[in-house]
Amino acid sequence: MVKAPSHRQVYLVTGGAGFIGSHLVGELLARGRRVLAIDDLSTGSIRNLAGVIDNPDFEFTQGSITDDGALNRLVEQADVIFHLAAAVGVKLIVEDPVRVIETNIKGTEDLLKVARQFGRPVLMASTSEVYGKNSKVPFCEDDDLLFGPTNKSRWSYGATKMVGEFLGLAYHQEFGSPVSIFRLFNTIGPRQSGQYGMVVPRFVRQALRGEPITVYGDGRQTRCFCDVRDVVEALLGLSEHPDAFGKVHNVGSDQEISIQGVAEKVKSMTGSDSPIVKVPYEEAYAPGFEDVSRRVPDTSRIHSLLSWKPRHYLEQTLETVMRYEAERMKADSGAAELSEEVR
Repeated sequence: MVKAPSHRQVYLVTGGAGFIGSHLVGELLARGRRVLAIDDLSTGSIRNLAGVIDNPDFEFTQGSITDDGALNRLVEQADVIFHLAAAVGVKLIVEDPVRVIETNIKGTEDLLKVARQFGRPVLMASTSEVYGKNSKVPFCEDDDLLFGPTNKSRWSYGATKMVGEFLGLAYHQEFGSPVSIFRLFNTIGPRQSGQYGMVVPRFVRQALRGEPITVYGDGRQTRCFCDVRDVVEALLGLSEHPDAFGKVHNVGSDQEISIQGVAEKVKSMTGSDSPIVKVPYEEAYAPGFEDVSRRVPDTSRIHSLLSWKPRHYLEQTLETVMRYEAERMKADSGAAELSEEVR
């Protein structure tokens, strides 16, 4: 007697053409899962999915999660949802705050409603930005959240993600919806865009081009950079553990480094002659821009749950970013030359 094949889980990744989303899609497919992704390509890129777009187990929908028809169709098919769709990046937050607020709050609300309707579990992306100006380091999931004034759009992104967390936890508490929240701390790796203020790809591109490496502020502010491969492992682990739901988990590295230190490391590893130049915040972003001096996660909760901790050192991750950016620059240069010949 032939045993009927067991159901193969289907995963939906919102923001699936983004930096983290595309890596998550790739890993799920590598593990033999069927994957659906939706992205409006406002900050993501179809180029990020080049290696999987023709995979028969993958389906991509270009559109917004605020499109009720598309969202209902995809959520109904899915067994597990990773919600990564969001307007991100400090530069975008400062320049287009209305879009950030509307996308992050309404999109999350729409998704939670449809997921509840079909009884689907949701893994929701949040951010270390929710800790705001809290000076208690390291940041623990139960710490107070402290934002600056509302006339500083800098804080709008963290505030929208905080509202998203409140919504997700409220759905879990009131309706029993399986919702798990993960707060990401400075994830880096290949495919990350430097267009919206992400520091590592910007530094690497400047160094490879021989341009000044621009450090915003005095460079003494510190961050903990985590390899996207380690982040994807954490997210998959959370999706498979029932005790993750109804809780918030920090996901990041605890290895602290100054932004000046990152610039020096990139300059050294690329062998670049680029000078490192300080740019005042008011020139880089807007007058009165406020930044956080330190951002370090306490990851004991996720370690206790999954025994998870990052496996890649910063230097290893920077090497993968440098290879990717060098290949991308070469491909873009070749395409530009071909276009010139055609004309």
